[in-house]
Amino acid sequence: MAEAREGNGEQLQVVVFTIEGRTLGVDILKVQEILRMVEITPFPRMPEFALGAINLRGRIVPVINLRRKLGLPDRPPGPRTCNLLVRSGEQVIGVLVDEVSEVVGIPAALIETPDQGPAWMRSELFSGLGKIPGRLLVIINPDRLLSPQEELLLPHDETAD
Repeated sequence: MAEAREGNGEQLQVVVFTIEGRTLGVDILKVQEILRMVEITPFPRMPEFALGAINLRGRIVPVINLRRKLGLPDRPPGPRTCNLLVRSGEQVIGVLVDEVSEVVGIPAALIETPDQGPAWMRSELFSGLGKIPGRLLVIINPDRLLSPQEELLLPHDETAD
């Protein structure tokens, strides 16, 4: 994403989603696909924010509840709940979100880095704050969704390593 900020006229394409009425986004280059709700198999001894894993065409994909990771209240999945599959390092992770709404292009000049933004945004979880007409869009960093210790606790596909 840093390269996008350097050039003139470049845009970052962002997949926009909501959680608990909050609008967030993720770089489209980090999104593998978007799935409707599918059965999630729970596993023992996982972090509190982890829900389990899904079978994606024979591949084991861990699923996390982003609400819990962000400290938001739990709620049952609704009719528009989706699994947003994102690449985090070498692994694909399912992120449960309330709804995926659109893809927007944000001019690089209108994206603040976390160190430029408000104090609450100075978390490794966020990669930027996009200024879209009429609203702000918090952009998450999928590579920072999990700490190395948390990654070890999640189920993963041995064949993908």
